Amino acid sequence: MKKLKLILLTLISILCLSIPSNAQEIRDSGMLSIDRIFNSNEFRQDSQRPVKWIKNGKAYLTIEKSSNIENADELIRYESRSGEKSLFVPAENLIPEGSDKPVPIEDFSLIKDESKVLIFTNSSRVWRSNTKGDYWVYDLTDKSMKQLGTKFPPSSLMFAKFSADKDFVAYVHDFNLYKENFGTGEVSQLTFDGNGDIINGTFDWVYEEEFGCRDGFRWNQDGSRIAFWQLDASEIGTFYMINNTDSIYSKILPVQYPKVGYEPSTCKVGVIRRDTKEIKWIPVPGGEKENYIPAIQWINKDLLLIQQLNRKQNELNIYTWDIPSGELRNIYTETENTWVDLSYPDITSSQWGKNDLILTDGRSAFLRMTEGDGWRHVYKINIETGEKELITPGNFDVASVSGTTQKRLFFMASPRNSTRRYLYSVSIKPKGDTVRITPEEYKGVNTYKLSPDGKFAIHTHTSVNSPRTVRLVALPKHKTIQTLIDNKDFIDKIAGIKFPEISFFKVTTEEGIEMDGRMIKPLNFDPEKKYPVLFHVYGEPWGQVAQDAWTGLWNIMLAQQGYIIIDMDNRGTPCLKGSTWRKCIYRKIGVINSRDQAMAAKEVIKWPFVDANRIAVWGWSGGGSMTLNLMFRYPEIYKTGMAVAAVSNQLVYDNVYQERYMGLPQENMEDFIEGSPITYAKNLKGNLLVVHGTADDNVHYQSAELLINELIKQNKQFQIMPYPNRSHGIYEGRNTRRHLYTLLTNYLKMHIPPGAE
Repeated sequence: MKKLKLILLTLISILCLSIPSNAQEIRDSGMLSIDRIFNSNEFRQDSQRPVKWIKNGKAYLTIEKSSNIENADELIRYESRSGEKSLFVPAENLIPEGSDKPVPIEDFSLIKDESKVLIFTNSSRVWRSNTKGDYWVYDLTDKSMKQLGTKFPPSSLMFAKFSADKDFVAYVHDFNLYKENFGTGEVSQLTFDGNGDIINGTFDWVYEEEFGCRDGFRWNQDGSRIAFWQLDASEIGTFYMINNTDSIYSKILPVQYPKVGYEPSTCKVGVIRRDTKEIKWIPVPGGEKENYIPAIQWINKDLLLIQQLNRKQNELNIYTWDIPSGELRNIYTETENTWVDLSYPDITSSQWGKNDLILTDGRSAFLRMTEGDGWRHVYKINIETGEKELITPGNFDVASVSGTTQKRLFFMASPRNSTRRYLYSVSIKPKGDTVRITPEEYKGVNTYKLSPDGKFAIHTHTSVNSPRTVRLVALPKHKTIQTLIDNKDFIDKIAGIKFPEISFFKVTTEEGIEMDGRMIKPLNFDPEKKYPVLFHVYGEPWGQVAQDAWTGLWNIMLAQQGYIIIDMDNRGTPCLKGSTWRKCIYRKIGVINSRDQAMAAKEVIKWPFVDANRIAVWGWSGGGSMTLNLMFRYPEIYKTGMAVAAVSNQLVYDNVYQERYMGLPQENMEDFIEGSPITYAKNLKGNLLVVHGTADDNVHYQSAELLINELIKQNKQFQIMPYPNRSHGIYEGRNTRRHLYTLLTNYLKMHIPPGAE
């Protein structure tokens, strides 16, 4: 009887919505469909190609398509003050000898004197990013082209960089460092023990995933030495994924992956003399095990700055190492009862993986964000004395640092509204005035790529009602010089869509926790009727979802069809609400965050237009874990859940992430068990869809299979959708995203019928 009622409700809702059946009718009606979103290429937003400042910010370079050669790339120069455009490197100059086609430009960089362009192309993927490829050098003086590393196979070089004197280029190939004499082409090997277990000049999976570390070596200022990381991953366990679809016989895909509770790779830093190839290893305290070295950088040609975290990541030590004397000196120590953030997760931050400290005051001091007074502030630390000075006073959080000049610090913040982000500046001298730069007209989420002189910026803006736009602005008046991306075609397309109302709200739980929320209401919303709710969740330290940013067309489509879509941010998320808000989740992931979400949902359900019998939840990765926790811990609230790429058992995730926020299972195993969704799988009552890619090297498919076994053991019915050979993002392969969102949409409609009642 219950099933029949569900079917009838679904049919009635669909009939009442009167959604047109064919593509043209849907388009003409202003309604969206899965095919229209994912299969028609109708809604394609423009994206900004890489931008590199030159002449200290007086101009910038970017990649554009050639007007002379079809589908060819070339480098274009824009003057910052006027926006005047000129050809910097034409496509026809990028045709190598013996070829009839220009080299495609995936990325590029200029050497320090801006006389040569280093072009990265023909790339291949390493973990999440395309960091292997070919490198070509274009000489702006004689307009010549030269490829580096021609003795090596195609697409096999990493992180090529010129020495300061322009005589040599260093790069990584097969876990070893090499130098190449640019004039003669002679290649010399600098390290010889790299083999996959020993890793020189780059990193293992977990360093890249959790610290953003990829490029693992640094030339000093005169090009006489190279500092580099060496990791020993020989004791790291190998996790095996299986490719069952690319051949008749399955293939094993091994990944060195340190699970939580297991020791990380050993790590040490060496310095190579370019002339003799002699390596000196720096005796960083703590040994090579049970510690992390996420950043090294040169202060000058003889002084190296080293950042070290202990295994629990609750103590950061910063050292200098002086080459002439061999002295290693601790200049700064920071400790927390929870964890020390190295690079701060934020919705505007482009700093993930850029762990270098910002040097200031003639490179005699560095800037560091800390939370010792309950707020995230920027401090200046003198390298010689260790003296610490507050740069950003006030009862508010700094979201991220955007850049500096000799006199001013530029940072992102939003003291009165955590769903938004704006640019501010303050004098680097303590007790300077803080000035907001972003104008009122750009309400929402803003990001900035500042020029070195701080006079210009590439400004990106979005809000719930505004897709991404990009412009060149002059600072500090924020005058628009040139619009780089207006997304006019996309905006024109969505102008014909029937848009639902999007609003923000605050909800206070019965435990006194106030949370930000964002709500998309159905079309033709009638407050006298009741609607189903789909909660979208994340809820862990690396994500904030209730943002004043573009929401995406799938959400709009569901609202058109009669769903309320709600995002809420619980404690533990990177909201700008103080250190206690963010860090009270320590050792309580899965517990505090899921309770906050459930208690807030209870308040939402009290709203007169919410149907308590039609409540669904979904999320991806950490949001998938949250979905499972909510379905298992609070089955009286959530009737249907869709968990994508979820961690079902915290003991199978990587050590750097899980130990940072949960401690060591050897010391507090009970917290890992308490926070893991699998512990409460026995409580499942509603409808559950589990989705996972079998080639997910981040959250292994193992996590899904462990959950499957537990649900079977508990005699709980559910549905599972494995995506063969798809990674954590589940996007590889033809038609994958369309298929995935069709699956999610149909499952939601089947169990939580849309529309008002």
